[in-house]
Amino acid sequence: MKKIFLILPLLLAACGDSAKIHQLQEQIDNLEVQSANSYKPGFGEFMSGIQIHHAKLWFAGKNRNWDLARFELGEIGETVDAIQKYQKERKESESLPLLAPALDTLRTAVDRHDVNLFVKSFTALTNTCNSCHRSVKFGFNVVTIPSSPPFSNQDFSVRNN
Repeated sequence: MKKIFLILPLLLAACGDSAKIHQLQEQIDNLEVQSANSYKPGFGEFMSGIQIHHAKLWFAGKNRNWDLARFELGEIGETVDAIQKYQKERKESESLPLLAPALDTLRTAVDRHDVNLFVKSFTALTNTCNSCHRSVKFGFNVVTIPSSPPFSNQDFSVRNN
């Protein structure tokens, strides 16, 4: 994209329209300032989102609400993708691929509607999170299997649509 912005003024200069070049350069500068000042969620905000989906996933699976469990797995995956997009400069982002095997096994459990495999896989995911936290010097942030739902206003039992 920056290459286009660099080439465009050169092309216009060849046409001899210096006023237009100046105007376009001001627009480019303005866009760069706006981009630099745009809101970008912090790493902790993304992780808090994962923590919520992690808890909701647990209660969905324990209640055999496989559609909700599949949805929460998707939300975790989307958040991991967003971290890799918006927080790629963070050293911690390099460790995110460690989650893939645990998430894949959880997907299998959900697809099979297998509660026992779900519990085993969810425990593995939780352990992977903690292992990652320790490896990036955030071992003080310990994830556990939830003991109570994160929201009192959500029913995790299965409902027919």
